[in-house]
Amino acid sequence: MLETLMNLVQQNAGQAVINNPAIPNNQNDNVMQTVASSILSGLGQQAQGGGLGNLLGMVVNGGNVQQSPVTAGVQQNVEQSLMQKLGISPQVAMSIAAAVVQVVLSKLMNKASDPNDSSVDGNSILGAATGQQGVDWMGMAGAAMADGKLDMNDLLRVVGQQGGGLGGMLGGLFGGR
Repeated sequence: MLETLMNLVQQNAGQAVINNPAIPNNQNDNVMQTVASSILSGLGQQAQGGGLGNLLGMVVNGGNVQQSPVTAGVQQNVEQSLMQKLGISPQVAMSIAAAVVQVVLSKLMNKASDPNDSSVDGNSILGAATGQQGVDWMGMAGAAMADGKLDMNDLLRVVGQQGGGLGGMLGGLFGGR
């Protein structure tokens, strides 16, 4: 999953990173690695912070990445990582995140829904984000969305089927723990 993200970042980071005069050429690889790992950790933060429904909807429907709260949260995570880990100024970090995150997430969701692309699928994205590998997320989501939409009742049903760690992860959102 991280390798796929890294490839997507490298393919789409041209103007924002490689041709950016604020980023020294010897830092290009570090910036791209930080962006890729921060996208992955940002997806995890979204899943654990109550955004699992939005992430699930984005993966299942190929979702509207541009207007998703998941994208905004991931973008913030990338900005903070660039500033904290590499000392990049807030303005440059924001411009890199704005130029790369949306495009990479959109392409990642397209890859996940492309039956001819085996590099990543919805289960691997959700597994990486939740830390719950080997779960048939897409099967559960398909069953949950039998009525044609994904709502909180559907999400609760999926959480109930999975149980354990995922339920605990969402417990605070629903008044538990």
